[in-house]
Amino acid sequence: MRNIMHLTFGFFSCESSKMTSDPEMAVEEGYISPLPTRPTLPSTQCSIHLGVQAGSMRRGSDVFPTSRGTVRERGRNRSWLLSSIITFNVLILGIALVSGSVFNNVKINAINLQIFLIILIILTTAWMLYYTIYTSREDHAVLYKDSHAGPVWLRGGLVLFGLCSLIMDVFKIANYVGYLHCDSAVKIAFPVVQAVFILVQTYFLWLHAKDCVQLQRNITRCGLMLTLSTNLMLWMAAVTEESIHQTVVPPEDGNSTHSYDIRAPGGSSSCNCSHSACAVLEKAYYYLYPFNIEYSLFASAMAYVMWKNVGRLVDEHNHHALHFRLKDVLVGPAVGLVMLVAGLGTFVIYEVDVESGDPGKRDTALVIHYVMNTVAVTLMSVSTVAGCAIYRLDQRDHVSGKNPTRSLDVGLLIGASFGQFTICYFTIVAVVATGAEGHLNALNLAVSLLTVIQLCLQNIFIIEGLHREPFHEDMHQASVFTNPYVLQAQAHRDIHNLPGTFMETKTSPAFTVHSMHVAPSALSSSPLPQRHRLTWKRRALKEICAFLLLCNILLWIMPAFGARPQFDNTIGAEFYEFTMWAAVVNIGLPFGIFYRMHSVASLFEVFLTS
Repeated sequence: MRNIMHLTFGFFSCESSKMTSDPEMAVEEGYISPLPTRPTLPSTQCSIHLGVQAGSMRRGSDVFPTSRGTVRERGRNRSWLLSSIITFNVLILGIALVSGSVFNNVKINAINLQIFLIILIILTTAWMLYYTIYTSREDHAVLYKDSHAGPVWLRGGLVLFGLCSLIMDVFKIANYVGYLHCDSAVKIAFPVVQAVFILVQTYFLWLHAKDCVQLQRNITRCGLMLTLSTNLMLWMAAVTEESIHQTVVPPEDGNSTHSYDIRAPGGSSSCNCSHSACAVLEKAYYYLYPFNIEYSLFASAMAYVMWKNVGRLVDEHNHHALHFRLKDVLVGPAVGLVMLVAGLGTFVIYEVDVESGDPGKRDTALVIHYVMNTVAVTLMSVSTVAGCAIYRLDQRDHVSGKNPTRSLDVGLLIGASFGQFTICYFTIVAVVATGAEGHLNALNLAVSLLTVIQLCLQNIFIIEGLHREPFHEDMHQASVFTNPYVLQAQAHRDIHNLPGTFMETKTSPAFTVHSMHVAPSALSSSPLPQRHRLTWKRRALKEICAFLLLCNILLWIMPAFGARPQFDNTIGAEFYEFTMWAAVVNIGLPFGIFYRMHSVASLFEVFLTS
């Protein structure tokens, strides 16, 4: 009878393992079957032992999960390969069209590029709508959420940049309406389609940026790569058009400089606007291009994280809620605001003096610009050195485990900095080779050298901060005072220290309850109200992050809204020839601008975890 009971228990134990392995297998294969209506036994290890047969069964059970894992890995690699092929083909074709549309002496024009972009936008919008409808109807499509992906502040920035992009599209539509009588209707259709795309994509990313999709993985990966490719193509087209608008060409006679002759919206000089607001609208939407550029990059980054999270099983036990507080942080934001206001003032002076066309005013504006940048990057370098020194004293652990968001942040930070490195080193070589004659070239050399140092130090500081665990001192202090034994002991000490207390009185249950109620009032003068005060290391790190964040905003605003000292100072164009120098600046500067905005986002995250 005992053997029968043992075999029966072993049978049910094995059946329990089998029943729980089926849903796990379904999860691994990407299909989630409906939940069973009858209760299942908890998963336990099979306890039946039948000699050699039991040993062979255990060996077989070790082989099957390995086989399933291999099949799942191969399927994931195939879907990654397919989605990557789609991305490469779309991007390479798009790069060819963008490059061809820049020049006037070829048969590819801006209208051909816009038709290609409209097709991409329509396909991407259709897929996002399909994804939203499908996941809302399927209960098991998204079983996990990556809490690190798509934080509120990142989605808030996406909404802000998207709103500015919508305003830009409205200005474009109003501008191109004036050329409709002599120009293609595609130039009006493109901003209309783009506006719809921005609305749908912002809604899509706000709701689904944290999704870890478990169903239709191949379709989802391909759709997300299509979304990534579309945003990168829109970024490339916007950067190209904005760079052509800002590029200053030295004339053949050498007397003055002028901007590239942007092709008229009608494609020829004979097409004139039918209303008087065209010039104002065109100038207005060019000032909104930086926001549209950042929107496309934000959306691309969020689509990439979603692509990495497809099929991912997320473990949330190490996630900590982070809150934004400026308490006890004063010096960093104050000095950063002073630098920001002063920098904006010098930027306005620079723009006005350069636009005047007077060589004397232009040189003075360049000197002011270089001095402001020298002060900014010097203070930023000193701050990052102090921050790295504090990290050496920090006892926090480094984060463990894979995190697509963190890996992407580090990769974008290092990759985008190469654009600024390229411009700085080309400038250093040109200035040193020509002898660094004059105070203008000396300041240009100093700014380039200090910028290289600042980029290296800031990358180290941000990457180290992103890989540190958040502080937990507040949680530890709160747990000490909420422990009932500590409260009771503290209450006993306070009661016995009161004058006139009978020390020989025994503690009764009523007295214990009374002392438990007295403890909070007795502890009112204890350090409990100060549990949220920052330690000197935390406060210093927050001050440094706040200062660096505001300075990076300043260094993003100046080039994003038109400051081009690389062209206003002609040493680069004279040394490398204009064609090569324009290529270096127009390729490297967009990455440098993105680096500053991405640094702002990363520093904000380091501020929250410090």
